[in-house]
Amino acid sequence: MKRLMLKTLVAAAALAVAGVAAAQERTFKFALQNPKGHPLEVGAVKFAELVAAKSGGKIKVNVFAGGVLGGDQANVSALQGGTLEIMMLNSGILASQVKDFEVYDFPFMFANGQEADAVVDGPFGQKMHAKLADKGIVGLAYTELGFRNITNSKRAIVKVEDIAGLKLRVIPNAINVDWVKALGANPTPMAFPEVYAALEQKAIDGQENPLNVILANKFAEVQKHLALTNHQYNPQSIIFSKKVWDSLGDADRKALQDAAAEASKFQRKVSRDASATTLADLKKAGMQVSELSAAEQNELRAKLKPVIDKHGAAIAGTVAELQAELAKLRK
Repeated sequence: MKRLMLKTLVAAAALAVAGVAAAQERTFKFALQNPKGHPLEVGAVKFAELVAAKSGGKIKVNVFAGGVLGGDQANVSALQGGTLEIMMLNSGILASQVKDFEVYDFPFMFANGQEADAVVDGPFGQKMHAKLADKGIVGLAYTELGFRNITNSKRAIVKVEDIAGLKLRVIPNAINVDWVKALGANPTPMAFPEVYAALEQKAIDGQENPLNVILANKFAEVQKHLALTNHQYNPQSIIFSKKVWDSLGDADRKALQDAAAEASKFQRKVSRDASATTLADLKKAGMQVSELSAAEQNELRAKLKPVIDKHGAAIAGTVAELQAELAKLRK
């Protein structure tokens, strides 16, 4: 009888341990706007693989690309509520949560990707992500979208004045609306999943994005002209729901943080390697490509400087910190 009771207790204990192990297994959703095959999606898949490996298979991350879970702002709200665990988005969009993030959308802020890497991976980038905690968001790491360029269906852009009058989709935040207005164009804030249809239906004339976004989202099908303006560099933030984060143990948090750090470096390499062939692919797809002369590029910078000054005044401390970091890098 005692032996039977002992066996029963051992079996019950084993089931309890198994139950605890099962309870610790988690499945997380990871949302992003760009489609399968885009460097951001490739980076998200790499992150999922790394999380599985680093957690011993305990954490599974399912990637939902192409905006299938909604636009960025809807995803941020879901993240804060804990119904979405992870997402990747333009860091500047987080200005709707913490105004300092506008600095990431300042035109002509970064000279190249390597300069941006040093800033976002260093103390400045970490401090920026730390500011999100009070908003229910945990910043894990930065990936990249790249340098943005303007496309449209109306005309080639060879002078700054050619931009005037165009109806351009912009990321829904104040600085992007203002810089388009400064060029005499008509800004149309719009969630990314809506852009292709709006271009196809001629509800807007154009949009602006890095070359790999233009290619991956097949904008060449509905846009004829591409101007290589490189007017803005977009760091992307991998962010996590603080509501869910607070429920995790230290080991799980470390697995997620380490995976994000590793995946971010992998993603940037994928992005930059892809850029070598992207322009040629867009030309093959039928896009007519133009570039601004040095004089016109200087004119573009001059027209956008008042916008930078206006928005910089409200976050002067953050701007000064970033400029100090850039000054050190450029010595």
